[in-house]
Amino acid sequence: MNYLRTNNKTQLPFLASFNIFSQPKHQIHFLSTYFKVKNGGGASFPTQLVYPNYVNKKITTVQLNQSTPLAHFGSGDVVSSNKLITNYIRFGDLGSALNVFERMPVRTTVTWNSILSGFAKKPGKMEEARELFDRIPEPDTVSYNTMLVCYLHNSGVESAMEFFNKMPFRDSASWNTMISGFIRNGKMERARELFLEMPEQNSVSWSAMISGYVEFGDLDSAIEFFELAPVKSVVAWTAMVTGYMKFGKIELAEKMFHHMPVKNVVSWNTMISGYVENGRAEESLKLFRAMIQSGIKSNSSTLSSVLLACSNLSTLQMGKQVHQLIYKSLLYDDTTAGTSLISMYCKCGDLKDALKLFHEIPRKDVVSWNAMITGYAQHGAGHEALNLFNEMKRKGAKPDWITFVAVLSACNHSGLVDIGMQYFDTMARDYGVELKPEHYTCMVDLLGRAGRLIEAVDLIKKMPFRPHLAIFGTLLGACRIHKNLELAEYAAKNLLSLDPSSAAGYVQLANVYAVTKRWDCVSKVWRSMKENNVVKTPGYSWIEVKGEIHEFRSGDRVHPELVCIHKKLVELDKKMRFAGYVPDLEFALHDVGKKQKEQLLLWHSEKLAIAFGLLRLPEGIPIRVFKNLRVCGDCHRATMSISALEKREIIVRDTTRFHHFKNGVCSCSGYW
Repeated sequence: MNYLRTNNKTQLPFLASFNIFSQPKHQIHFLSTYFKVKNGGGASFPTQLVYPNYVNKKITTVQLNQSTPLAHFGSGDVVSSNKLITNYIRFGDLGSALNVFERMPVRTTVTWNSILSGFAKKPGKMEEARELFDRIPEPDTVSYNTMLVCYLHNSGVESAMEFFNKMPFRDSASWNTMISGFIRNGKMERARELFLEMPEQNSVSWSAMISGYVEFGDLDSAIEFFELAPVKSVVAWTAMVTGYMKFGKIELAEKMFHHMPVKNVVSWNTMISGYVENGRAEESLKLFRAMIQSGIKSNSSTLSSVLLACSNLSTLQMGKQVHQLIYKSLLYDDTTAGTSLISMYCKCGDLKDALKLFHEIPRKDVVSWNAMITGYAQHGAGHEALNLFNEMKRKGAKPDWITFVAVLSACNHSGLVDIGMQYFDTMARDYGVELKPEHYTCMVDLLGRAGRLIEAVDLIKKMPFRPHLAIFGTLLGACRIHKNLELAEYAAKNLLSLDPSSAAGYVQLANVYAVTKRWDCVSKVWRSMKENNVVKTPGYSWIEVKGEIHEFRSGDRVHPELVCIHKKLVELDKKMRFAGYVPDLEFALHDVGKKQKEQLLLWHSEKLAIAFGLLRLPEGIPIRVFKNLRVCGDCHRATMSISALEKREIIVRDTTRFHHFKNGVCSCSGYW
């Protein structure tokens, strides 16, 4: 039997044959073969029985054009031609859609509306869209609504409103389109007025108003509309969750989420991303697990938020599980997903897998390059970062301002002062990249770490914009390293004038006083903090063991395995002292006796986490420890010694960078 004939008896076998091909390229080949058959009356084209299955596949417009006989659809039936026009427009190929449109001997209003929607989606096509609209023999509500969208996209909200007022008939979609147009343009009062004029509001109208108020930060009005809404859609519920998360009202967001009668993937994503944005990464991962257990399929937004949570917590094992989810989905070739994975691996201390993944990305954009250069910078691999930057330029990718933040950071963490200054001086001239506060902060850090504090202060004073918190905090940190009390007081004064509630400003100044043994000034700083109700951020370290996060604070007395940890630390302390280690009492920032200072240093949070890792992780496995503050100098020296004595690689991430300790040496080479 010849299954390529197109009489009624052979249509369904053709369709069955076509549908066995899952890949678009195979479908294209099959269709091309079909079209080329000339014998036995097999030259006619598929009818609507076949074509809908074809257009519903995710085939690109390039693949469509590879099968040239498709152009002949214009001479076929109206339904198939309309579907082909719709598919071309879906892929943004207005030219091919017009070719089919012009060949059609008969056009329905649906045909006109389809081609008009293509113009509405293209910027700068207002005149052509209007001419086409005026040619429609019998425009319907869809025609007018499509033209309204075109006005909103091209001529502004006022021109759209003028057209709206002249429309001979309007449906709820017309009103909702106009309301949404006002909202997108930040005109909430006009949107509210039109909403109240609307003959009959529906759930879309209420949801648009609630979402608009949330977007523009008017939570009270959003709550008012939500409570008044007769029917609350999942969009409205989700918008309220977004609003509560946006204002840090996490408990109210949780309550709203749990009371939702229906949840979709967007609702789950909103809660997960909200947790991450509010510094509650652990809760976001718990909710993600609950989402999977509920049978909700994750999408790219879900996985992006979860990867960010993994990065913040440095949970490498969970990050690898998410990587597997991406691999099993259609997102594996997605550049954005790949870039998020690179950032996750870098922030979890696994530079090797990050680099492997980077090389596997087929189409690298500037964000991909930035992620890998930043990863090198964070790990102190300055020369590798600069080599990758040069490769980026050779491959034709254009650096942006974030690229140069990464490049300057790479120079900073590797002590490449002159090279960093050269890039800073040539950014605008050679690359057309405007200098931003972040670049100045990198330069102050670069000069400060090198001990060139006067130059750093001069650079701050010459900035073309007002100095910000980060730049004075950076200068203050450099003063701590070089024990420059005068400039430390200058930096702290400016920092606290910008933000009197900055705990970091007080603490860093107190640390400078402590290392210069100005204990009276240390006490004065602590009193000032207390008087101003400023609470010091407690330092803590954490480590992931078998997928579980273990957190430690200095002098920890809570962890269930504390006895074993203390025993291990005492054992290590004896070994280190025998090997020549001497505790650096300068980092015991309390005015107490020598023995007490040594005890305080021994129970620092990063040492507790390292000892726990040695007890619980198999030999040969790198120990990865993460700290929410800068690693202290004594812990840095002790970790070098431990890595040699225990023959174990230890990777420590603090707020500044990664430290790779191996065989008694740290990758930072003293630049941290």
